[in-house]
Amino acid sequence: MTEEVKRSYLEINSLKDLQESEKPSDDYIVKLIEPTDFQLNKFFYKNIGKNHKWIDRLIWSEEQWIKYVSSKNVKTFVLKNNKDLVGFFELIIHFEKKEVEIAYFGILEEYQNKKLGSFLLSDAIKKSFHENVERVWLHTCSLDHKNALNNYLSRGMKIFKSEIVKI
Repeated sequence: MTEEVKRSYLEINSLKDLQESEKPSDDYIVKLIEPTDFQLNKFFYKNIGKNHKWIDRLIWSEEQWIKYVSSKNVKTFVLKNNKDLVGFFELIIHFEKKEVEIAYFGILEEYQNKKLGSFLLSDAIKKSFHENVERVWLHTCSLDHKNALNNYLSRGMKIFKSEIVKI
């Protein structure tokens, strides 16, 4: 059985276009994962992705995970509430194109619907522009969290392409 999914590609071309969301409290902190730890990426991918049909990486071997997170073009950031894991995002830096792709982004289910996604996305966009790029982009689809597209638009991102795909 095939399912039609609407995929939207969004971008923001300047940090001054960011409609920033405030930090919920000082208990929340966003940290770069250094040294890289593929187990964290895998944990978030599986736990956030299970509700949104993130399946591409489920077949990855340990070696594939390690190679991916170890790339000089990939940075993973984790949102914590004190010591508890809350969410994450992965940035893929395309130096030659002067752009950053927010490859994966999400909040664990128990922390959803608390405006943490707005804060985390604001931080992801800011950290992306710290890479001296001219464009930050991502794609989302109708399988993602119901507030995902609205969050991206509310932060100042604009849709530059939409398509219907069958999965």
